[in-house]
Amino acid sequence: MLLLPCMRKSILFLVLVLLLAGISAGAWYYSKFHSLGLQGADSNLVAEDSSFLKKQRHFTGRLKNYAVANKCNSRVCFLIDMSISSGKKRFFVYDIEKNTGIASGLVTHGRCNEPWLKGRKFSNTEGSGCSSLGLYKVGAKYNGRFGPAYKLHGLDSTNNNAFRRFVVLHEMDCIPEEETFPFPICQSDGCPAVAHGFFKKLQEEIAASADPVLLYIYE
Repeated sequence: MLLLPCMRKSILFLVLVLLLAGISAGAWYYSKFHSLGLQGADSNLVAEDSSFLKKQRHFTGRLKNYAVANKCNSRVCFLIDMSISSGKKRFFVYDIEKNTGIASGLVTHGRCNEPWLKGRKFSNTEGSGCSSLGLYKVGAKYNGRFGPAYKLHGLDSTNNNAFRRFVVLHEMDCIPEEETFPFPICQSDGCPAVAHGFFKKLQEEIAASADPVLLYIYE
């Protein structure tokens, strides 16, 4: 059946509108992605809003200043944003010099000795089972209850009991490699625990660094 001239024009107009809309959306996405400095990095590092990037810049600025003054790694740091759902990747390996993300993964927060903690609670008290916010230095590697792990030294008043509390960076079987949102992942007794594959990436970064790597847990 032949289309009438008016119908052909309507179809061509509709195709043109859809094509222009697709080009506009693609240009917007590219500009937003490029502006975050995350092109070529893990796509899960793309922020949902500008507050994420503002927080990263704020904390990485402090990290770099501390690293330079205390002979720590001033190029790469670890960031954990506790304001993000546990079912989303909220542990970020971040290149401070290039202002870009390198990798991201899921990470636990402490259950504060409850069967299941709703929301977030933070504590620096020994035996609390909670996560502690603040700046950490990643310390010596050892074999612990969950296999390879790294001691953590709390550098702020909010986490300076971390070493005595045995709050360490380790892997854990219950944590998947991919996001589970809107479903949460398992919880820990205060340690930032990650999946096996992501832990290997963290080990590579730590092993490649001649100086201690810094970790910042914030919300």
